[in-house]
Amino acid sequence: MNQNTVKKELRARLRRERTQNFSASDFTVIVNSPEIASATTIASYVSYGVEPSTDEINQGFLKAGKKLLLPRVNGELLDWVYWNGDLKKLKVSKNVAEPIGPATTDFSELSVVIVPALHIDNDGYRLGQGGGFYDRALTYLPGWKIGLVHTGELTGMTLPREAHDVPLDAAATPLIVVRFKR
Repeated sequence: MNQNTVKKELRARLRRERTQNFSASDFTVIVNSPEIASATTIASYVSYGVEPSTDEINQGFLKAGKKLLLPRVNGELLDWVYWNGDLKKLKVSKNVAEPIGPATTDFSELSVVIVPALHIDNDGYRLGQGGGFYDRALTYLPGWKIGLVHTGELTGMTLPREAHDVPLDAAATPLIVVRFKR
């Protein structure tokens, strides 16, 4: 069985498990991490459905005076747009809220990237939704890369990976932040 098939089947199982075990949680545990505290610009995303919620942390970043970048799908890539917290500056497309406005290509101040994941293993590899958008983006975005997962989704199982998969620097559950050794 090839890696794409393995990943596809694993994603389907993990999505079912996430839906069955879902309980709303906040991820403010990451706000006190030194990487976040010292950041001036953070790339995050707007969560939806049973994904780990980014609502509280995104608002917390903005209240702390940090600049916030959100992704917008552009073909096979993600554009990054500065967002000020105004919900009217978000457009919902296929259940995903994306920012309205000009994209930036200047990431010189970016120091943290918050990434969605279905599961993250002990080596920092994540299993995402399967579009490859974040793996492509993580190759050019600088900074500390942290994935958000629910309790029980940080796994000791080695996740299937391919050459294009990019490991994260850390993972957060609602209770802890785990840093991976590099």
